[in-house]
Amino acid sequence: MGRIICAGLGPGDPDLISVKADRTIRSASHVAFFRKAGRQGQARRIAAGLLRADAVELAMEYPLTTELPFDSPDYVRQLAGFYDTWADRLADLARSTDIVVLCEGDPFLYGSFMHLHARLQHRASIEVIPGISGMSGCWTATGRPITWGDDVLCVLTGTLPEDGIARHAETADALVVMKIGRNLPKVRRALDRAGRLSQAWLIERGTMPGQRITPLAEATGADCPYFALVVVHGHGRRPKAAPESVS
Repeated sequence: MGRIICAGLGPGDPDLISVKADRTIRSASHVAFFRKAGRQGQARRIAAGLLRADAVELAMEYPLTTELPFDSPDYVRQLAGFYDTWADRLADLARSTDIVVLCEGDPFLYGSFMHLHARLQHRASIEVIPGISGMSGCWTATGRPITWGDDVLCVLTGTLPEDGIARHAETADALVVMKIGRNLPKVRRALDRAGRLSQAWLIERGTMPGQRITPLAEATGADCPYFALVVVHGHGRRPKAAPESVS
């Protein structure tokens, strides 16, 4: 029996891949990764310098991404079928060999692999290698701590209704909003309603080529890359500087 090993790749910079994930990917004979049809795939790009020349590549191409509303019945049906099909294929292949599945960020933090993980229970031996999350890479790119002292950090997705984003933004000390993309105008409005817009930053392609950090209030477009998120830094309890001694 083989194994299905999901390797977290971190936020985008290949140098931020863990030693264990690096070692696992370099030795893999079969590598699977998600991508849009016709694209290389972000995970495949990050791991490009690690794959064996003879590695068998399994491109798991989404049947759709933004063509339909994410909560529409047809979207749910097509995506569920996609995950069902690939869970079957990976389980069958794992009867005879190990397969490494590449996943951006940390696989268990909004990672697509979670949908396969749920479907593969009791069908294959599964291992998950954690990775640095995309949000960690992005708030580090701002050069400022995301939380201080007793700050409460709230992590949201831009796919939430505007009212929900605004409600959480009003009460959280520090805030991360993931999955921005076409949700950018909605997120901007929600944070404005919550009185947090002036404190918010939009980070596009954090730790990757083309990284861009912009005050959210100045990001007036209707769209941004999928690999973008918004952060609002906390300002909680901090140790005060010790008074200078008088000699």
